[in-house]
Amino acid sequence: MATFDVEADRAKFPALKEDQVFLDNAGGSQTLGTVVEAISDYLIKSNVQFGGGYKASKASSSRYDSGMSAGAKFLNAEKDEIAFGPSATQLLRNLSLTFEFDEGDEIIVSSIDHEANISPWKELAARRNLVLKWWTPTTRSANPVLFASELKGLLSPKTRLVTCTHASNVLGTIHDVKAIADVVHTAVPDALLCVDGVAYAPHRPVDVKDLGVDFYVLSWYKVYGPHIAMLYGSRRAQKQMRTLGHFFNPDVTLENKISLGSGCYELVQSISAVVEYIGTPSSSSDDKTNLWPSIRDHESQLQTHLLTYLTSRPSLFTIFGSPSADSQMRLPTVSFVVSGHDSRELVETLERTTNYGLRWGAFYSNGLVHDFLGLGPSGVVRVSMAHYNTLDEIKGFVEALDRVVSKTS
Repeated sequence: MATFDVEADRAKFPALKEDQVFLDNAGGSQTLGTVVEAISDYLIKSNVQFGGGYKASKASSSRYDSGMSAGAKFLNAEKDEIAFGPSATQLLRNLSLTFEFDEGDEIIVSSIDHEANISPWKELAARRNLVLKWWTPTTRSANPVLFASELKGLLSPKTRLVTCTHASNVLGTIHDVKAIADVVHTAVPDALLCVDGVAYAPHRPVDVKDLGVDFYVLSWYKVYGPHIAMLYGSRRAQKQMRTLGHFFNPDVTLENKISLGSGCYELVQSISAVVEYIGTPSSSSDDKTNLWPSIRDHESQLQTHLLTYLTSRPSLFTIFGSPSADSQMRLPTVSFVVSGHDSRELVETLERTTNYGLRWGAFYSNGLVHDFLGLGPSGVVRVSMAHYNTLDEIKGFVEALDRVVSKTS
């Protein structure tokens, strides 16, 4: 594998020509130029309903189908196992409406997830008179982790659904989803596992077959693509779903069941450009189109520099998530609070005095930030990096942060 050339890679993202330094990538990555071009080209040349016999419609059909194929390939899934929607929140809400579990059935929900993977299941439990069990880490710490071993005691023959995140959008800590899936399916073979992969998918390849999950959701606008989300649902899991579509429409695919009309044509077809750029789980390590090893290694350098600084001053910084920079344990989403500083005020000070863009808050993980971690309205300071960030940018950010906090510490 060739050495990663970050400057050559940055040239593929038009927004990176601007002066802004983007450290809010967990909220939304920058978009590939080839994606922008694909969307523009589609709207100019084939912006019609697909399925017709005329030239432009055939082109529309072909491009949409290519986008579906690329999305499936990205997860090592089949085309009939994926569906697109406006957001992960909407897709999971739609998914929750397809289940007709019986009164007294049980669902297990992680309490440290993004609200998108909590609220649909709370509402489902209330609507269907289900037993809702909370999966909460037993150890109160700044690095709460969902362990498969702690899930075992919550499972029962009545378990129908288990939900969790692959990696928190606040903590960055990676969960062992494969081990979780094995525990769930060994204990209750018909139970379903739904995983929120929104924060994980921009940083590591995802093979849903290898993981053994039943549902997996991601947002393409956080994976260098357009503002659209995608849900995987295995063929096995789809047998437990009813369709939300019109009675006269097919209901044999996941898209039939939950999309309520086809996905946004120009956005779906542009997914091909993302997959061509980044690679798939099946890409070999020496494949020139496989960017995943380079992403992991470069991002490891970025988070190592930031975490080394934060951990060097333990009396000042409290890190949430693993304090280790080990790329097997965490992603480059680093959240912390600073003693004597309000998170909101600190971020706003940095933004007034530098060109760094970062965020403060709970990021829709309110249960985690406010209830489990016990933080106030301003929540955490979150620095979320991507592979197109440079080490010089992170060094500059550390220097800027140090200047601000050192004035009052």
